[in-house]
Amino acid sequence: MTGNATPHGVVSGDGRYGDHRRSQALTPERVLRRLEWRVLRRLDGRLLGDHRTMFRGSGVDVADLREYQLGDDLRHIDWNVTARTDVTHVREYLEDREATAWLVLDGSASMDFGPVRRRKHVVLVEVAAVLAQLLSRGGNRVGALLFDSELRETIPPGGGRNQVLRILSRLLRERAGGQTGTDLEGALRAAIGILRRRSLVVVVSDFLADDGWQRPLGLLARRHDVVAVQVVDPREFDLPDAGLVYVEDAETGEVILVDSGDAAFRARLREAADARQAALAADLGTAGLDLFTVATDEDLVRALFRIADLRRRRR
Repeated sequence: MTGNATPHGVVSGDGRYGDHRRSQALTPERVLRRLEWRVLRRLDGRLLGDHRTMFRGSGVDVADLREYQLGDDLRHIDWNVTARTDVTHVREYLEDREATAWLVLDGSASMDFGPVRRRKHVVLVEVAAVLAQLLSRGGNRVGALLFDSELRETIPPGGGRNQVLRILSRLLRERAGGQTGTDLEGALRAAIGILRRRSLVVVVSDFLADDGWQRPLGLLARRHDVVAVQVVDPREFDLPDAGLVYVEDAETGEVILVDSGDAAFRARLREAADARQAALAADLGTAGLDLFTVATDEDLVRALFRIADLRRRRR
């Protein structure tokens, strides 16, 4: 069983935002209003009301020089000053208040995993909507790349509430059925070709993709401010004891029968998941990026505060 397997005895539903009954009535406007009430109002003035806290350093104007500290981005070392002083110095940048941000969003089959009312895809929708709205409020233009087994759609950058609703509308549409695989590599290569000016790039995915995406991600991170957000479900690490269940690999469609009550089986599943996370963190670290996670059972506000705090410490 691979790490992106889905236990049918635990998860059911139609795979769209929320459960089937509620999804019929949902519109981008209603989703955004709900997020504004539940999430955005709690973030205002604390996270991105002044969004220098989370995205400081995404511009191109040098604000100051200081001595290098452990954990600083090596790409910001000023080699001329370092050579003159024999002390390693790094550049600090002023944020571009009218920057362009791109959301690279994973709509692959494995994103349908999770509780009926809050699958990983629902978390992705929430993260994308909140970030798009916060960035738009700051005067930034936001675009999006939507992918699954291939690049599905490119939404050109735009500003304002209508642009947020446009992105939400695309995400809430029923995704093409029967698609397997996750072409993260193709989406990142497309971003490299599209993004001309230095931008903020937020990749939201479960990163359950074939190898090959690591190199384009590294190339993208050399020029742009890249944030990697992994959406996870706790049951991908700890399968509950539900007896005999059919398990389907969401990416390949392979179905097998497993005994979830077998402690040794659950231990092997946990070991495989931990190894996968360690490999992912190492791949991102090679590109100079941190791994940020948002879980399906996690409060989104707390998750965004945690990400902001970790980025602030890193910088």
